[in-house]
Amino acid sequence: MIRVLLAEDHGVVRGALVALLNLTGDIKVVGEAARGNRVVSQALATRPDVAVIDIEMPGLDGIGATMRLRSALPECRVLILTGMAQTGHLRRALDAGASGFMLKDAPTERLAESIRRVAAGEQAIDSGLAAAAVSSRVSPLTEREAAVLSAVASGASTAEIAGQLCLSAATVRNYISAVITKAGARNRTDAVRIAAESGWI
Repeated sequence: MIRVLLAEDHGVVRGALVALLNLTGDIKVVGEAARGNRVVSQALATRPDVAVIDIEMPGLDGIGATMRLRSALPECRVLILTGMAQTGHLRRALDAGASGFMLKDAPTERLAESIRRVAAGEQAIDSGLAAAAVSSRVSPLTEREAAVLSAVASGASTAEIAGQLCLSAATVRNYISAVITKAGARNRTDAVRIAAESGWI
């Protein structure tokens, strides 16, 4: 029996998935979490073989929850669910330690099979997303440019970013200008969108 922790913030969706997975015969949902920051505590309490985690969660997103879970309970493998087909999310999920990544609208049978594969030590990745990720370009941003853009994405002002990264405001503006050019973006907001979708930040 494969023991599963299901982390999904929408109660109706979570309930339906629990019921369907428990009907498979070889998968049992032993724990549930409605918030990303509850994943680790639930996993430590229930000791699942696989955690199925929604990428969009309150409290802590699925990527952050995966990183914490892999650190706290490395024997528990992770399958990320997403409603958005973005290659950047796939790259970030794999970097965080996930073994599987699939779209929420996939049939339940495919979810069950992916759980089995992940539990067996294999990877289970949506084939369309995997192909897109392979063909997408590598980040053109330097480490410092990525740090500046991440701060922009969090809503920090130029002055706040300068303080956080020990830079002058003029230098921060130069980094932002360089990022916009490299990303082929219209402005800083567009650069954040492009970078996030591409997995650069």
